[in-house]
Amino acid sequence: MPLRPGRPVLHRHFTRDTLVWAPLTRVVSDDEQGTRLWLATGSPLIREVTVDGAGPRDMPFADWIETPKKIIQDVYRGPSCLKFNPRGAAYSVWWLFDPKGGFRAWYVNLEEPSVTWDDGEVAGIDLTDQDLDIWIWPDRRWGWKDADELEERLAYPDAYWVDDPDAVWAQGRAVVPAIEAGAWPFDGTWTDFRPPADWTIPEPVAEGWDRPRERG
Repeated sequence: MPLRPGRPVLHRHFTRDTLVWAPLTRVVSDDEQGTRLWLATGSPLIREVTVDGAGPRDMPFADWIETPKKIIQDVYRGPSCLKFNPRGAAYSVWWLFDPKGGFRAWYVNLEEPSVTWDDGEVAGIDLTDQDLDIWIWPDRRWGWKDADELEERLAYPDAYWVDDPDAVWAQGRAVVPAIEAGAWPFDGTWTDFRPPADWTIPEPVAEGWDRPRERG
């Protein structure tokens, strides 16, 4: 069954089966085209950190692998964004907005195709982020992001979750023609999106967030 608009949904990011990042979003739409989610600045966030509170980008990957970790409840401090997961696609597209609601940029997040689950009280969308991304500015200038992170982590195949970097790069390159042509979804669609005025920041999810990963 489609997720109803307005419903809080955990957007859970995993390595392979380890939960590492899960902001609480709201459903904008869920249909045959895909799922749109709204992530507001200040939303509850579950994330993995070291026992000292450091994140994975605070140290070399070799050190991160060996450092004991824990899960904490936190708050999302990034820009509010509309996330679109095309049905079955190995990427998502994000629309990033400034604090006044103005459109700032697109962001292509390369990832394994996401899988939706619904336990009644709690629902979520599960995926594995493949690190490589693309920034796209409103004038359609674009650039790769985190290629160095992908390269660094590939040196540790026993710990890294990306098995086929060539496929990740190929998926990224496949999106580029639409960017350069200003074709959908980079044609201005949804750049004027505003969440409903009655949407508040969801309450944190206290139970059910740690269910086993859902796979397609």
